Amino acid sequence: MDTLIHVFVGLHIIGIASLLGGALTQMKAMGEGTARFTPAMLHGALTMLVTGIALVGLNEAQEYSVDHIKIGVKLALLIVILGLVYVKRDDEKVDKGLFGLVGLLTVTNIFIAVLWT
Repeated sequence: MDTLIHVFVGLHIIGIASLLGGALTQMKAMGEGTARFTPAMLHGALTMLVTGIALVGLNEAQEYSVDHIKIGVKLALLIVILGLVYVKRDDEKVDKGLFGLVGLLTVTNIFIAVLWT
């Protein structure tokens, strides 16, 4: 079961990389006001959601300690990210502030995962 948990952690990290990488590749476009949410960002956010839920379930099944408040905060941030990316996915241009917010929330989610113990 631990191997399965590690596989899902790896997939979760790939989702984070896709979401954050998609945002970082649009930084120049954001400065020009032409940034848009890429399909990689949407798929990364969805991957994070699915693998995150699976990780909580697998950890609960193993009777490992799960900080439900931390998971709830991370889930809330991810739902906001996913909602913004999903709704604006077909727009030719996304407002700088909105695009920056998605990047900021993504980085915040990463730091919550790493620093909240």
